[in-house]
Amino acid sequence: MLKDRLKLFRARQAAPATSAKDKAKAKLKAAPMPSPVPRTNLILADILLRGGNRLLRRGVERSLLTAKYSPGQAEKLMKNRTLLGTLASTALARVATRSVPGAIVVGGGLLAKTLYDRRKARESAEVPQASPQMGDWEADDADDDEA
Repeated sequence: MLKDRLKLFRARQAAPATSAKDKAKAKLKAAPMPSPVPRTNLILADILLRGGNRLLRRGVERSLLTAKYSPGQAEKLMKNRTLLGTLASTALARVATRSVPGAIVVGGGLLAKTLYDRRKARESAEVPQASPQMGDWEADDADDDEA
């Protein structure tokens, strides 16, 4: 009886384990590639990734802008970007994603810019002190005459 259990145990260990990862690899190997030339397949993959990245970026930008502005204004803001602004944002993104110190510098700069913009918006939204009107001055002068 012990020998039978030992045989059963060894049979379970000897069975090849097919995990989800192994199944996915097998399906990927069986899938036909668009071209028999590997370099062409890499170029196609690069184009697909860049196109998907661009679509995703535009969707995120649009959703962030439409949270604050109307869809028409958001579209106008997205279309009116200059080449210099686009290059600057691309360069900042690359610096921020390539190293931790770069991310700290760029993140700190963006934080400082955001705080500065908020302070300026708050200062411009404050109502200036009510200045005395001409009628108030006349009333004050009338009080002085009586005394």
